[in-house]
Amino acid sequence: MSITFKNTVKRSNPPFRAEIVGSFLRTQSTKDARIKFQSGEISEEDLHKTEDEEIRKLVEQQKKVGLKAVTDGEFRRSWWHLDFMWGLDGVKKRIIEKGYEFKDLETRAETVELTGKIDSRRHPMVEHYKFLKSIAGDDVIARQTIPAPAQFLAELQRGDNKSITESIYKNVEDLVSDIALAYRKVIKQFYSVGCRNIQFDDCTWGMLCDTTYWEARQQQGIDVNEVAKLYALVNNEAIKDHPKDMIITMHVCRGNYNSNWASSGGYEPIAKVLFGTVNVDAFYLEYDTERAGGFEPLRFIKDQMVVLGLITSKNPKLEDKEVIKARIKEASKYVDINKLCLSPQCGFASTEEGNTLTEVEQWNKICLVKEIANEVWN
Repeated sequence: MSITFKNTVKRSNPPFRAEIVGSFLRTQSTKDARIKFQSGEISEEDLHKTEDEEIRKLVEQQKKVGLKAVTDGEFRRSWWHLDFMWGLDGVKKRIIEKGYEFKDLETRAETVELTGKIDSRRHPMVEHYKFLKSIAGDDVIARQTIPAPAQFLAELQRGDNKSITESIYKNVEDLVSDIALAYRKVIKQFYSVGCRNIQFDDCTWGMLCDTTYWEARQQQGIDVNEVAKLYALVNNEAIKDHPKDMIITMHVCRGNYNSNWASSGGYEPIAKVLFGTVNVDAFYLEYDTERAGGFEPLRFIKDQMVVLGLITSKNPKLEDKEVIKARIKEASKYVDINKLCLSPQCGFASTEEGNTLTEVEQWNKICLVKEIANEVWN
């Protein structure tokens, strides 16, 4: 028997009923151009021309399948987070010995290093957004995705980065203050060129959901509850006094690298702090596997929208529509159906390596999201 939903309404503002997280598989032309640029075969201008052309095609395809919010697929980035951080003043790229550890592999070994106080006089991604905005048209929202302030804070305190950071910032209060101020400046820069929807991507909460990680930090004498409060603080300070007509959302992730994951566990350990105190307009939540736990933690949601990441971006197998509808119905016990939306649990290429599926399979997933959303929310 098909599951039906009553008294649902359409949405005219993001998040929309059928959503994406932001990144798309890099096209072969984009990959080839990047390789040629790195080897010195083509100029930076030539690279940008290829990126522009491929982003135009991507935006056209997003609109063709019926998405109401579009991104540039993060085609100009190598990483979903580090490229943005490297664009801040006082930050540079650093090669290290060990990358991030995922379930079955290790990533490239790159990170950030502070060279001075953090600031943002003019972030280079503002120009990237201007191009996206110029080609998106007026019938869709051009969305900007960036790593959350808490993600930047966590990166600056990871491994050997911690001692370098502490050589410049003697206390965490000053560090949090400068991160928040730099982000407020970035938000204003994006706003000035027409951006009205920014999405924070944040894996820090996904790690705090992992009981193994939680217990290990406690054994190190670190109070993870206090860490959660600190992450909430820096995120809230960064969006304090942002323009009222700018919608700011947050995607919570458990890792997405070449179809691998990094952390496991339900939202319960951090739900009260995350859902109860972080002042974003919506949460995009990973719910594509049992590793994310149940929907019970959603009882802490205040009045935010919740985008259920029930469709996996990690493999090409299409989900059963009735199973997904049943899960949406279950989630609606905790959050009103009109406060819910649907998306993949993450992007398709959080890094330039991408997940292990084809472009055709990627679009099949997005079309499935659209079909289910149309049937649920009419």
